[in-house]
Amino acid sequence: MTPADLSALNQQVLWAAFFIAAAFGALVQRTGFCTMGAVSDVAVVGDWTRLRQWALATAVATLGFALLSASGLVRAPQTLYASTKWLWLSGLVGGAIFGFGMVLSSGCVSKTLVRVGGGNLKALVVTLVTGVAAFATLKGLTAVWRVRTVDRVTADFGANADVATLLSRATDISPGSAALLAGLVAGAALLAFALATRESRHPLNLVAGAGVGLLVLAMFWVTGHLGHLAEHPQTLEESWLATNSMRAEGLSFVAPTAFALDWLMFFSDAGKRTTVGIVSVAGVILGSAAMALARRSFRWEGFAGTPDLGHHLVGGTMMGVGGVTALGCSIGQGVTGISTLSLTSLVAAASMIGGAFAAVKYQMWRLEREA
Repeated sequence: MTPADLSALNQQVLWAAFFIAAAFGALVQRTGFCTMGAVSDVAVVGDWTRLRQWALATAVATLGFALLSASGLVRAPQTLYASTKWLWLSGLVGGAIFGFGMVLSSGCVSKTLVRVGGGNLKALVVTLVTGVAAFATLKGLTAVWRVRTVDRVTADFGANADVATLLSRATDISPGSAALLAGLVAGAALLAFALATRESRHPLNLVAGAGVGLLVLAMFWVTGHLGHLAEHPQTLEESWLATNSMRAEGLSFVAPTAFALDWLMFFSDAGKRTTVGIVSVAGVILGSAAMALARRSFRWEGFAGTPDLGHHLVGGTMMGVGGVTALGCSIGQGVTGISTLSLTSLVAAASMIGGAFAAVKYQMWRLEREA
């Protein structure tokens, strides 16, 4: 492969990732898909419809990833979530912090980017705060705290810490067959829950859930197959083009928001490169904006007052710190990570839901007290 061919392939990966993210932004803007809203609906009015949307997205992504793994196109040990260590405490603590923060911020990071595209200036502030907090937790002060505390508490399995790999080792089933079996079982269980009621089978809910799941799979295919080089012509090593992690990546938005801010601030630095995560952030905002303008729902929105600003600032900070600690957001871990059956992702996603539930109860208590 010549340098020109390599550059062209890199551009194909970036453009494909951009359009997938733009489709995600437009879909979420149109359907109202929202993990925070799903938890709030359950906690406040007992409505499980949007939580079943999230379960459908995860089911589709899990079933699809099982097929990708069985075919050898993308396997869990090749992804961003690959690790021999089960970072259970990082997932537990980071997930709870992120979940609480996304309620204070009126939505997770992906929903915040969608709201930016719709003209929400509160979401723009949250995005900037989340990006700064996330970068600090990747490389700054809170990164030191993270590495010296929760990241030290792990369980090392000596093989990739995902359900399929552990099943393969325990039963001598081939990795591909184990991935297919585990994915089908987990995906079928999630699918049964997702489609259990008549409301959950409404066309809008099906489009929202299945659409998000399919877009996660599309991103995995782009980064894990289209951009995969068994032997990079320059380094002679296995490589995944245009990714921050140098691994296959799906949709995720906490660390990419930090990388996008870093790219904007240090654009002239020759060492900076455009990655899938960076173009995904831009894609979600622009896709959402296009849908909002097309439906004439674009409108500017600001803070209601100082308490509203304070809660969003705290929430954005918590999402940045918690998302990096948990290795992803409610989409990055809750859909993308779970689709690989990563043990850390399973803990992080459950903890995010718990943290969000606690935050909803806190807000209800605060409103009652003020009343």
